[in-house]
Amino acid sequence: TAHPNSDRLVLCDVATGAGNCRVVCGAPNVKEGLIVPLAKVGSSIPGGYTIKRSAIRGIESEGMLCSEEELGIGDDSSGIMVLPENLDLGQDLAVALDLTDQVFDIGVTPNRSDCLSIMGIAREIAAITGVKLRYPVIEFQESDEEISSSASVDILNPELCPRYTARLIKNITIKPSPAWMRLRLEAVGLRAINNAVDVTNFVMMETGQPLHAFDFKFLEEGRIVVRGAAEGEEFTSLDGKKRILRGDTLMICDGRKPVAVAGVMGGLNSEVVEDTEAILLESAYFSPKAIRRSARQLGMATDASFRFERGVDPEGVVRALNRAAQLLAEVAGGTVVKNHIDSYPRKIESVAGIPLRVKRVNDILGMSISAGTMRDILGRLEMIVEEREPGNFTVTPPTFRADITREIDLIEEISRLYGYDKIPLSLPAVVSPSGEAMAKAELLSKIRSVLNGFGYQEVINYSFITPLAADLLGLPAGDKGRRMLAIRNPLTEEASVMRTSLVYGLLETMRKNANAGSGNLKIFETGKVFYSRGEEQLPEEEERLAGLITGSRYDVPLYAGEGEADFYDCKGAVEALLAALGMENVSFRSSEEGNRCCLHPGRSSEIIAAGASIGCLGEVHREVRERMDLRERACIFELNMGFLAGRSSKSVVFSEVPRYPSVARDVAFLISEDVTAADLIARARRHAPELLEQVAVFDVYQGKGIPEGLKSLAVRFVYRSSKKTLMDSEVNDIHNQMIQAVATETEAKIRGLEQ
Repeated sequence: TAHPNSDRLVLCDVATGAGNCRVVCGAPNVKEGLIVPLAKVGSSIPGGYTIKRSAIRGIESEGMLCSEEELGIGDDSSGIMVLPENLDLGQDLAVALDLTDQVFDIGVTPNRSDCLSIMGIAREIAAITGVKLRYPVIEFQESDEEISSSASVDILNPELCPRYTARLIKNITIKPSPAWMRLRLEAVGLRAINNAVDVTNFVMMETGQPLHAFDFKFLEEGRIVVRGAAEGEEFTSLDGKKRILRGDTLMICDGRKPVAVAGVMGGLNSEVVEDTEAILLESAYFSPKAIRRSARQLGMATDASFRFERGVDPEGVVRALNRAAQLLAEVAGGTVVKNHIDSYPRKIESVAGIPLRVKRVNDILGMSISAGTMRDILGRLEMIVEEREPGNFTVTPPTFRADITREIDLIEEISRLYGYDKIPLSLPAVVSPSGEAMAKAELLSKIRSVLNGFGYQEVINYSFITPLAADLLGLPAGDKGRRMLAIRNPLTEEASVMRTSLVYGLLETMRKNANAGSGNLKIFETGKVFYSRGEEQLPEEEERLAGLITGSRYDVPLYAGEGEADFYDCKGAVEALLAALGMENVSFRSSEEGNRCCLHPGRSSEIIAAGASIGCLGEVHREVRERMDLRERACIFELNMGFLAGRSSKSVVFSEVPRYPSVARDVAFLISEDVTAADLIARARRHAPELLEQVAVFDVYQGKGIPEGLKSLAVRFVYRSSKKTLMDSEVNDIHNQMIQAVATETEAKIRGLEQ
C-alpha cells in the first residue's frame, strides 16, 4: 500500500515463512507477489551496517528489502533483487542461492593453460584423488533450418587461424541472466552484462575456451572472413576506443568490414544489443603468437587473449560451442539452427608417441616406481599409454596438454602425482672440476687480487658489439680484429657481431660513466674474444684480459697531488701483475705504429715475454677518442690470457729481510735515442756483479744541451750485501767496471759523477 506521508515510499507486508512483518520500501520495482531478500532487524549487511527497527516518515519499518549491490553480490542497485519463485520462504539467502561455496584463488603457471578453467582444475583434482571426472551433459534441440543456408566462414590466414567454428542461434530474447549464472560469474570476478554475453563468459570459465557472440543482423552477407588487417586500418572495439591496426593483426570480418580483433576483443559495430534476435556464436583456435603480438601492440589484455596466447585445446572448440548453444537456448529462449560450421584447413596434430622408459624415470627421481603405477598416473591424466616392450611405453598426451612434448615432461607429471614428498632426500653429486678449470680459476683469482689492490674494479660487458667497432678503433685493413662474426638473430644493430677485442667495451664503459659525471676510472675485464673463420666454421676463441685507467691518479688525494693518470700508471699495474704471476723475462718494446690497434704511436708499447708478444698497453689515440666521443685521455692494456695461463709460475720464493744497508749510485748516460732503456738495463744485468740488487731508470731527457739524435738516460744502481756492510771502495770498483762495459757496448758517454 502507499505510504501516507510520502509519494515514493510504499508499505510492504512481508511474509517470512514464520510470520509477517511491515517494511517501508522505496524501490521502484516492488510489487505484490515478488520473492525478495529481506534483512531483518539485527541483520548485518556489507558496509558495516546493522538493520534496526526505525520509523520512516512516521511509519515503523521492521527490516529492509535489499538490492544486489546492498547485499554485495552484484552491481545492480536499480531496485530490490528479485529471486526465483520456487524458493521456500524463510530460508537463509546464502543457502537458497547456493552462496556457501568457497572461492579459490589459484595461481596458474604460464605453461598450464589447461588449468585456466573450472574443468581444467576439476581434471587435476580428479587425477590427484583418483576419482572419475564428470563432464557436463550437452543436449539441445536443433531447428530444421540448415546453417549453411544463412552463414559461411572463410579463413584466409590458416597459419594464424587453423580452426574456426560457428553456430547460429535465432529467436533469442536479450535480458538479464538468471541469478545462478550472474552469481557464479561475479564470484570469479566477471561482471554480468546480459544473458548472451554472460553465456560466453560462463563457458569460457567452465571450459577454458573463449567465445564471442556477434549480432547476426550486423554481419553483412552473413559471412565470416578471417584475414589480416590492412596497414593503418581503423577499428573501434567494444570499449569504444579507436584502434589503428598493423598489417600483422589478425581480424574477424564480415563480407565488407572488420568486426573483431581475433582472440582479443569484438567490435562496437557487431555488439549484442537489447533488440538482438539472432546470434552467430564463434569458437576458434588462434595461433598463440599472433594473439600475444596483437594484444601487446594494441594494449588490449583481455580474459580471452590471456587464454588464447597461452594455447587453448584445438579439439575442445566444438564442445565449448555446443555448450554455449545449449545455455543460450536455455536462458535466452533461442532456437539453435541445425549443424555448425567447422572450418579446419590446417589440422593441429597432438604430440604422439613420446617414448617413456621406466628405468629412466626411476633414475631421474631416485625412486623405484613400478611400471603399473606409472601407467595408472598417466592414465588418470587422460594420456594414452601403450606398452612397446617390458619397461618401455609410448605415451600420447591429450590435446589440451600442449606443455607435454618430451620424456622429461612425462617424468615430471609422474613425480608430481606420485608425490614430491616421496622423493628420497640425498646430497647432490659434486663433480670435481678438472685440473685445467682449477688452474684457470686460480689464475683469475690472482689477477683480480692484484688489480683490485691497484684500485681497479672488474666490469662485465656484453660479448655483442657494433660492426662499426673496428672502424671506431681505427684497425687497419687485414687486421685480425676485423674478422667479426655476425650474429644470425641480433637483438639490435648495435649488438650484431661478436667482439674481437675487450678494448671497445671498456671505452664504451668509460664514455657512459663520463656522461654520468664519473670521470675517474680504473677498470678491467676478462673474457673471450671471437674471430670468424668463415661460413659454417666455428669461430676462433681467445681468452683476454684488458684494463683501462683515466682521470685522476687518486680518487681522493689526501697527501698526494691531483696528478692525471698516465702511461706509467698503466705500465706499473701490468708489471706488478706479471711479477705476481711469476712471469720471467718480461720486457716492453716501444711501438711507433700504435701496436696496430687504437693506441697512440710513441705512447704505446708491446709487452714481450719469452720472446713473444703477449699484449699491448698505451694511451688511446686522440682520433679514436674523437670518434667515440671521449673527451679525457685514457690508457689501456690488453693481454693474452692463454699465454698467462700456460706460463705463469705457482712457485713462491721467499728471501730474508735485508740486515745490512744498501748503497746507491746514479749515472747519466748520453746515448743514442734508438737505444731503449730496457736494452741498457739488460746489458747492465749481464755485467752485473753479485752485489747488484736493483737497476731502475729515473729520468729521460732530450732538449737543450743534448745533441740531436741523443738522449740523457739517468739510471740508479743499488748494491747490497747479505753478509756485511759495504764499503765505498768496494762498491766503486765493481760499479765502475760495470758501467764502463755498458758504455762500451752501447757507445754511450757517461755524464754523471759517481757518488
